[in-house]
Amino acid sequence: EPQWLEEVGAHLLRKQLLDPHWEKKAGKVVALERATLYGIVVYNNRRVDFDKIDPATARDIFIRPALVGDEWESNLPFLAANRKMVRQVEDLEHKSRRQDVLVDDELIYAYYDAHIPNDVVNAHQLEKWYRSASKGDPKLLHISKEELMRHEAAGITTDQFPKTVRLGGVDCRATYLHAPGDARDGLTVDVPLFALNQVSEERTEWLVPGMLKDKVQALLKSLPQRPRSRLVPLPDSAARMAEGLQQTPGFAQGDLLAALLKAVREATGLDVKPTDFKADMVPAHLRMHLRVVDEHGRQLGAGRNLAALKAELGSQARGAFQALAVLKTRVAPAPSLPTSSGKGAREGKNEHAPSSVTPAQATPSPDATTSFSEDARYTAWTFGELPEIMEIHRGRQTLIGFPALIDEGNAVRIEVFDEPAIAAAKHRTGLRRLFALQVKDALKYLDKNLPDFQKTAAAYMPLGTAEELRQHIVAVAIDRAFLADPLPTTADAFAQRLQDGRARLMLIAQEVTRQAAAVLTEYAATHRKLKDSKFAPDAVADASAQLQRLLPRDFLQHTPWPQLQHLPRYLKAIVLRLDKYRADPARDAARLAELKPLEQRYLRLLAERKGQQDARLEEFRWLLEELRVSFFAQELRTPQPVSVKRLEKAWQQLLQ
Repeated sequence: EPQWLEEVGAHLLRKQLLDPHWEKKAGKVVALERATLYGIVVYNNRRVDFDKIDPATARDIFIRPALVGDEWESNLPFLAANRKMVRQVEDLEHKSRRQDVLVDDELIYAYYDAHIPNDVVNAHQLEKWYRSASKGDPKLLHISKEELMRHEAAGITTDQFPKTVRLGGVDCRATYLHAPGDARDGLTVDVPLFALNQVSEERTEWLVPGMLKDKVQALLKSLPQRPRSRLVPLPDSAARMAEGLQQTPGFAQGDLLAALLKAVREATGLDVKPTDFKADMVPAHLRMHLRVVDEHGRQLGAGRNLAALKAELGSQARGAFQALAVLKTRVAPAPSLPTSSGKGAREGKNEHAPSSVTPAQATPSPDATTSFSEDARYTAWTFGELPEIMEIHRGRQTLIGFPALIDEGNAVRIEVFDEPAIAAAKHRTGLRRLFALQVKDALKYLDKNLPDFQKTAAAYMPLGTAEELRQHIVAVAIDRAFLADPLPTTADAFAQRLQDGRARLMLIAQEVTRQAAAVLTEYAATHRKLKDSKFAPDAVADASAQLQRLLPRDFLQHTPWPQLQHLPRYLKAIVLRLDKYRADPARDAARLAELKPLEQRYLRLLAERKGQQDARLEEFRWLLEELRVSFFAQELRTPQPVSVKRLEKAWQQLLQ
């Protein structure tokens, strides 16, 4: 019975205390005791109260993890107060991107060591002493912010580093982190899903006032040597320019890069180009990190690429927005504009505040009224004036909605969208339907009197049916006859446009048919050439992919009218290329090797945006086609000078 050894031979046992440590559950410092008798282990790892054996060391160990390390779970008020104060100072460190504001643990230890009596060595004793001593001093053991800071964090104010950033008409929560390499390093803004599509890329570039100087300095540092040398020392120039930008044009007003470019030109006297700024050299923490959240605050997506987030979550965001903008029938008495109530998602303190939709325009004429409903279907312009924008009110937040006519086949209805581009595209389709409903007789006549339609339809057969071609021709004819900008927004303007366009609809439809015939004739020749050119597999594969992009099933509607005039030339260029291939296949391969990197970058970006084009990306697409003409069929000529260098420059501008 080894325990007898401890009873009868206690005076002979050699005892060691190992690993004295703080135990949160016990609320005191515990050591592990080991006893041996002539080298034989009698017991091991017996827990003993270390504060009874070495009170001074136990007190030191207790203070460090329990108080300095914040491992003690207690409801004593000084613990929560000091924890909050430490977080505030750490927040200053994140905002100022410095790690020397908060004092180190030794100074915090020294504070507790100086204020806690020497005979207080565990949690129970500290609670007992504190409850008695704090009766005369409620702020006992409360560490002030000044005592926690090595030095003042000058300029770190809520004006410079606000708690919310306004994006897409919504005040979004902002947090700051100084952790290089972390995905959230820098400024993170939580964007509600319903506001995502309204967030402006231009606004995100400005970050917050307190970060603007560093952003400007990073952009100045990316300049070529000549303009950069005229701005040294860069920190001083950056501070001066950042201050100027906040005054003119004003913080978060317009394009940051354009405003900075103007300031740099004035300061250096040089013709600095937008492409001289290398945005990819700007550190990640100086680009806004966006965190898209649902109504419960759960993260749906995050990143620093706004376009990619919109491509990924844009359709979900649109649905969430439209849930807020449900329109109810409301007739507004003149001269006021209507206010329509809608059901929206609930949020925070405003969970009982309904969303509302208000047309936001200038005061209409005395006889103007607006009457429309989410569920109503219209076959004529009987809903009064259609506002250009709508204000969507959700509690104290205000979003902007863009109403559009939606094509329902035999009628149209009205829906509100969160993106002007999407609303504009939908609205044109809906407005086209509304015009078509007014000119049914003319369209019936067109169906039977399009010039050489059967021949054109036969050439279209590899792409689709004759009926599809007829629908496309009619749609383009209606667009050109009735849908010139600015589009009508009132019943009177609609009626006037209808009258003006009806007279020339037939002539326009004939012109569209002839243009379609010209394109499809060249398409047939190109298609035959591709089939016959089995000797050039690489060129044929590339040209086939080009042909599919140029002539999708709906190419008549898909291709802007000015570019539609150039399609025959692009198709002829394919034929000429294949004609020349036998004479110099190496030249074709060399040209293709130059072209491919540019085209792949374009297609990759288009895929990232899920097919959503903007004006600059669309322009680049047609520059690629002109470059192909220049490379493979120079005799057809291009309407403007084009080269790889010019396209590289256009690409850099596109990415700004």
